[in-house]
Amino acid sequence: QVRLVESGGGLVHPGGSLRLSCAASERTFSSYAMGWFRQVPGKERELVATISWSGLNTYYADSLKGRFTISRDNRKNTMYLQMNSLKPEDTSVYYCAADPRYTTGSSWSPGYWGQGTQVTVSS
Repeated sequence: QVRLVESGGGLVHPGGSLRLSCAASERTFSSYAMGWFRQVPGKERELVATISWSGLNTYYADSLKGRFTISRDNRKNTMYLQMNSLKPEDTSVYYCAADPRYTTGSSWSPGYWGQGTQVTVSS
């Protein structure tokens, strides 16, 4: 069973950047598709981006394309989310997720989750 730990969240001004990291405990990290979700209290969880096992395939929520970039380093068992041009509406708890299965699009439903990291965009 894979354990996921997010890091890199914090407070940033509008227009700024942050890079989130997700470290996985599993040595067979490359056999897991990965993704990022976010959730604001009282609202539904939102898919941010996903990445396939090798990193060849990625998917982004339409509203985030061009600002967020998902990537992974299978040698380091780590996934990343580079977030640029951040807006106040990007404020949320960001969750890392993993699953051996992968489907492109918004229907990906992972079985493993991290604890989340808070991102706050505010002046």
